[in-house]
Amino acid sequence: MTQSDPSSGREMRANPLDRVTERLIRHVAGHSSRRSLLGRLGAWATFGALVPVLPVERVSAATPTKAAPSPKAPSPFAAKAQTTDPTACNYWRYCAIDGFLCASCGGGIHSCPPGTRPSPTSWIGTCFNPGDGQSYLVAYRDCCGQDACSQPACLGTDGDQPSYRPQANNDIIWCFGTGALVYNCSTSVIVGNAS
Repeated sequence: MTQSDPSSGREMRANPLDRVTERLIRHVAGHSSRRSLLGRLGAWATFGALVPVLPVERVSAATPTKAAPSPKAPSPFAAKAQTTDPTACNYWRYCAIDGFLCASCGGGIHSCPPGTRPSPTSWIGTCFNPGDGQSYLVAYRDCCGQDACSQPACLGTDGDQPSYRPQANNDIIWCFGTGALVYNCSTSVIVGNAS
């Protein structure tokens, strides 16, 4: 089959691929309008944009997460410490306490019982909290002014220092400056993070 080129006046031979392509295009053009073609192209473009947000299980792309290892307790007290009962001697804040717990004597973890006064000085300890895996600086303050509480005494020795290092010695009665040197119980106040 030959075609003529109107610009040059010569005849050209048609390639079989060109003929098939021309017939396909003419068939599509005869059975559809420009608007429907643009509408379909728009629909496919919209669908193509929505494909990435479809809920697809991406197991192969997910990296397996390993549970963080629980931090190792730094002392024998910390290995047995608990975080729920502040009236028990193994409560995590009591790692360096020596005496009666104000939480068991009518006060709180960090508040003195009625009728007693907190000492202006304290000794310190560093206690490990097994609940969050952090170590905290804890100040222990004696409550003074009444006879000792009748509860059993607790003794925590983490970081206990000799008497010549009084800031970390839990054997000293710290009621200096309260007006009465009568010891009642001890409180435990978190001062800050020790990490």
